[in-house]
Amino acid sequence: MQAATTLTKAIDKTANANHGLTYPIADAPAPGAVTQIAEGVLWLRMPLPFVLNHINLWLIEDGEGWTIVDCGFATDQARECWNQILARELKGKPVTRVIVTHFHPDHIGLCDWLCQKHGLLPWMSKAEFLQSHIVCSRGGAADPELLRGLMTAHGLDGPRMKWIAERENLYPRGVPSLPHGHQRMRENDVIKIGAHTWRVIVGHGHSPEHVSLYCAALGLFISGDMLLPRISTNVSVWPAEPEADPVGEFLDSLKRYAQLPGDTLVLPSHGLPFRGLNARVDALHEHHRSRLERVMQACVKPQAAVDVIPVLFDRKFDDHHLLFAMGEGIAHLNYLMHRGQLRRTCDGGYYQFQRMELAA
Repeated sequence: MQAATTLTKAIDKTANANHGLTYPIADAPAPGAVTQIAEGVLWLRMPLPFVLNHINLWLIEDGEGWTIVDCGFATDQARECWNQILARELKGKPVTRVIVTHFHPDHIGLCDWLCQKHGLLPWMSKAEFLQSHIVCSRGGAADPELLRGLMTAHGLDGPRMKWIAERENLYPRGVPSLPHGHQRMRENDVIKIGAHTWRVIVGHGHSPEHVSLYCAALGLFISGDMLLPRISTNVSVWPAEPEADPVGEFLDSLKRYAQLPGDTLVLPSHGLPFRGLNARVDALHEHHRSRLERVMQACVKPQAAVDVIPVLFDRKFDDHHLLFAMGEGIAHLNYLMHRGQLRRTCDGGYYQFQRMELAA
């Protein structure tokens, strides 16, 4: 379940604010083509078979080879794009390293295919490597019984539960195989890629141990899904950790990104490369502050997660996307509960939350 969160990012007026952002490259590369971002750094874009219809991937020249950052969702079209790029754009040099920012299928989907083609193991954080194997085997958040239990506990009704039990595990469609091992990446690791060094910055909230990469010499930050220019990163609670606080973790991660120089060029997984890192961090803080304030106002009377979805979002959801909205609803309620602002009860057979000063 958790594996598809990058495909259903939340959008609202605050998160979509473009104030303070500039886009130095106006046009994205066509499928199968590349755009140079800086010396030795290439941008490529792969199609996705979803409403969010693309992912940005990166190639970094690495001495006698190339490093790939993120791999794309496993479709025949994406494989053909890769084959064109590998044949035409690498100056005859091989791929010598594959880095995966996190386990979601648009990022890790073709990792094993690329690694087998070049005789490699991917570089990624340990938690993301393990999570990919758990979800692919329909464990953890992908287990329909566990998912149904979490959603029932937070007020989702019976008809929706039937859909959860019958739904396909979509993860293997985007990730048909996984590498058997990995080269572990950790917070503050410094990786030499070609002529420059890149520092690993680990973020939380969107996925267990999301890897981003910062190069001071080039002024570049490969942010993955943690810092996007026009959509807010999905931060949800899933069955493997029902008491989790992903909103708090995400906001803490944003504070670390805000320490980077303000003129850094951010290379996101979705949307266009942009400058205005501090403005974007501020907008995302404001986005979540306003949503939390709305939830607090709604919780004058007891509210379940299913009740706060209209408070958080200005649109209706189909069954599939409703699960992600529920995950975000639980996440915002958990955030306020863990900080002593809401009290949780289970009087009606499912969890309800009320402002602490009003709770009986």
